[in-house]
Parts: sequence; structure tokens; C-alpha cells
Amino acid sequence: MTTGRLEAFSDGVIAVAITLLVLNISVPVVNPHAPPGACRTLGCALARQWPVYAAFVTSFLTIGIIWINHHVMIRRLREPDHMILFLNLLLLMSIAVLPFATDLMAKYLQRSSGQHLAAAIYSGAFLVMAVFFSLLNRHLLLVKPHRLREELPLEIRRRILVRSVSGVFPYAIATALALVSSYVTLAICLALAVFYAFPIGSGGAAAST
Repeated sequence: MTTGRLEAFSDGVIAVAITLLVLNISVPVVNPHAPPGACRTLGCALARQWPVYAAFVTSFLTIGIIWINHHVMIRRLREPDHMILFLNLLLLMSIAVLPFATDLMAKYLQRSSGQHLAAAIYSGAFLVMAVFFSLLNRHLLLVKPHRLREELPLEIRRRILVRSVSGVFPYAIATALALVSSYVTLAICLALAVFYAFPIGSGGAAAST
């Protein structure tokens, strides 16, 4: 398989996953004669959906950043081997499940029952994605560096891998903290998405410059 087919297939899966996120955002139904405590205006109903927006933005940014970094990674690759294809498939599987995890987080964030489990599944999905991305990067940079288009010094390859692995630990912490506060978990995931959106935090973006 050529890198072109690998990238095209990956782009297709990522595009579908990132598009499915918006399906979690529904138009609220407003009842002007609703009982006290319920929303009687569109503005109120939209405001109460803030967990949906927060989960959407977090997931959209995270998937987008993975797509950017994945593009940079594949651009370095001359020819994939079987393990690269397999690890890439695992990465895509973890990305494909994010719309479900996002919807789960948005619907259960403010509920008294299930919110901690929903938050753990949400951040856990990001954690698994970060692990698979790091494993793919490690295989490419350290195990099979001869498959790179251009030779990279070992120090640079290790530096790229460290940037890649650095996202694993915060997601692990966020997943553990889900048992304490689902809001803290969402905040950490959103902060990580914003941090890695900038070149200084994104290994792939930084490497592309």
C-alpha cells in the first residue's frame, strides 16, 4: 500500500468522525407555557445546552489536531509496513468512537447519576487515541526509521516522540479525576485541546514548520 492510499483512507475516517459530532447538537424545543423552572425562551434553552457545545468544541479541536499531526507523520513516511497499517487502523478506531463518547459526555455531564462514568469514558477515549498515536509514532521513528523519506537524527526523532507521548499523561489524569468531578475532566480535556492547537504545543504542527 502506498502512503497516498493510507492517508486517503485515514482522512475519510477522520472526516466522517468529525462531521458526526455536529449531529449531537439538537435544536431545542421551546414551550412558552412551560412550568416555572423550565425554559420558556430560545435563549434560555440554548444556554442550557452548554455541555453539548463544550463537548463538541473539545472533540472537534482534538480530532482536528490529530488530523494535522497525522498528516505530518504520514508525510515523513516513504512506505508503510504491516505494523504501521495495523497501528493506524487502531488509531482510526479510537477516533471513530469519539462521536459516541462526546454525546455520552454531553448528555450525562449535569445528571446526578452516570456523570462520572460518562466523563471517564470520554477522557478515556482521548487517552486511548493518544496511546495509539504515540505507538504509531514510536514504530515509525524508532523501530522502522529506514522507512522515512528523509533520515532524521536520533535526537530529533526522540524529541518528536516525547512531544507525542506528553499528551498521554494528562489524559490519564483526567480519566482518573472523572471519579471526583466530571467538570474537571472536561476542563482538562478542553485545556489540552486548546494547548495542542498552537504550534508550541503540537508536535506535528511544530514539526511542519
